[in-house]
Amino acid sequence: MAPLFTIPNFPSLSFSPNTLFSPKRCRFRAQIAVNDREKTGAAVVWLKHDLRIDDHPALLAASSHSAAIPLYVFDHRILSRFGDEMLEMAVFALRDLRNSLRDKGTNLMVRFGNAENVIQEIVEKVQVVSTVYSEEEVEYGLREMINVVNDSLGTMPSAPNFVLWRTPFYDVKSLKGIPDSYNDFTNLQLPVTMPLLPATFSGSEMELDWGRMPTFDDLKKFVNAHPCKMEERWTSIEVRSKNRDNVFVTTKENSTGGRTSTVLNSLGAYLRYLDGASRDDYWQEVHGRMPGAESRDGASFNKLFGTALSLGILSRRRVYFEAIKHEKERNSGFLSPFGSGATISAAIDSVCSIEWYWLLALKSQISDHRRYHIRIWRWRGYLIQYTIVGHEGPAILLVHGFGAFLEHYRDNIGSIAEGGNRVWAITILGFGKSEKPNIVYTEVLWSEMLRDFILEVVGEPVHLVGNSIGGYIIAIVAHLWPALAKSVVLINSGGEVIPYSSAPFTKERKTSGASWLGARFLLFYLRFQLKDIVQNCYPNKTERVDNWLIDEMLRASYDPGVAVVLESVFSFNLSLPLNYLLKGFEDKVLIIQGMRDPISNSKSKVAMIKEHCDGFLIKELDAGHCPHDEMPEEVNSIICEWIVTLSSKCPVVSFK
Repeated sequence: MAPLFTIPNFPSLSFSPNTLFSPKRCRFRAQIAVNDREKTGAAVVWLKHDLRIDDHPALLAASSHSAAIPLYVFDHRILSRFGDEMLEMAVFALRDLRNSLRDKGTNLMVRFGNAENVIQEIVEKVQVVSTVYSEEEVEYGLREMINVVNDSLGTMPSAPNFVLWRTPFYDVKSLKGIPDSYNDFTNLQLPVTMPLLPATFSGSEMELDWGRMPTFDDLKKFVNAHPCKMEERWTSIEVRSKNRDNVFVTTKENSTGGRTSTVLNSLGAYLRYLDGASRDDYWQEVHGRMPGAESRDGASFNKLFGTALSLGILSRRRVYFEAIKHEKERNSGFLSPFGSGATISAAIDSVCSIEWYWLLALKSQISDHRRYHIRIWRWRGYLIQYTIVGHEGPAILLVHGFGAFLEHYRDNIGSIAEGGNRVWAITILGFGKSEKPNIVYTEVLWSEMLRDFILEVVGEPVHLVGNSIGGYIIAIVAHLWPALAKSVVLINSGGEVIPYSSAPFTKERKTSGASWLGARFLLFYLRFQLKDIVQNCYPNKTERVDNWLIDEMLRASYDPGVAVVLESVFSFNLSLPLNYLLKGFEDKVLIIQGMRDPISNSKSKVAMIKEHCDGFLIKELDAGHCPHDEMPEEVNSIICEWIVTLSSKCPVVSFK
């Protein structure tokens, strides 16, 4: 991987390989020296999730051009990914970024519209733009957008250079050489690269229309004009003025934000939270939020700073070095061999974990060794892997069970798609190569994730297919948001069928010392007994439990955050019976039951379904807990026949 910039006394910054664009349509530079004489032409820096001047490689490179045009485009394709608080935070961050850029000798241009049209218009109007900088993204939608921008610029008579850049956390020489195992990765002991100082722009500000910073009313009108954004997301936002030096700038006051310096000050207060000295105003504000933010050990960092990191108000490596600096200050210039303070450890662990999953996601975009092409979706700031196969036909969403991942449907995805369907398969949060943040996991959290995936990615109601706990999760989705589900297919689903009385869902869960300890013992046991456990779930065809399946499960068991996910085992609430959750879905529920399931009593369960669930279609198979993988041909045939039967009865609905 060639470096993008060479900077004295700093490690080189990564340049993205030509994986997205054809070199005929875009000119790349393998290396740019920031300390060279002034470069010819102006530079446009397209900002997306990098709303800072500190540690910003592209702004530093642009400062050596004859002129720099930092640009933020309010593109509905980007805004549609923002929740209420993140959007509100973005507005504050952009206002403060404009002030910071003015202090450094330039300005921030803001525009509404599609990024490809806006950038091409700016290049045509300015005429002297030689380079357009854009941070590389891992999300499928944003990568597609970057592709469109590049194609648009490539049609121009004098196309500017289009340069993708990264802010590398580790000094990684080759993405393809990164091991998939976190243990193997940490054994490489790669150094963390140093953050960069803010750029200073010496040239005079160009005479351009830099644009008026929008208000919330402006954004509401713009976003509501595009149906891909759910209008109800805006109803809870209360517009009011805030003191820019306030740590918690949003209406809900859950996350830190504003200008980078303010977030850095609040980060410093967080890092010295347990210290007895330096209790300034920042410390007081952070101290007041800590009890609610620390839902479990270390969770407060993501709660307080996750949005700022997602928007790029701070870089991950800046957080790392700030934490190291504070740790040395606590120990008279040394790093303690006995461990760091709680908040310092939380900050370091969080940014290292985020970087690991970002590297995994980016590697998945340039690697072709996996059976299905992987796409990335960002949900609440976390990276989720999914795939889609098929171009026409009914929409089907496959949801795996506990400890699995989307490729557990390895022999189902393609075959079901060949049956005339469009098939999505997702690795839910906390499993496989999807991110495993330090949060409290619940079955309701996962159902909310599936709800948003259907709305934002699929864009229409789906036939839901779930195995094990995945079956229980899709039953919750069908119960809470019935308009999203055309039908429900439960494959040896979690949950019971019993006479019921109505009971509320509980979203709040408490962690305990017992669950913490139990998760570590369970993890240790699973790692050493995994193959035997999984083979027991495949009584008819144990040969299906091959090395690939076990290796993938073991790989995930060493990912950062996996023990936190396992803690959820001790707090699952499966008390609401399936017949209660699926009331009203009669004639739209298919039960595929492996009758040799070692985890549950299949005969008893099937008997209860027949007694209490009128209209449910039941298919009994000579299989264990995972019939879809043990007997894929039979299960694929059953599902395809089910979809064909129901599709003739279901009207076409779209959310887009």
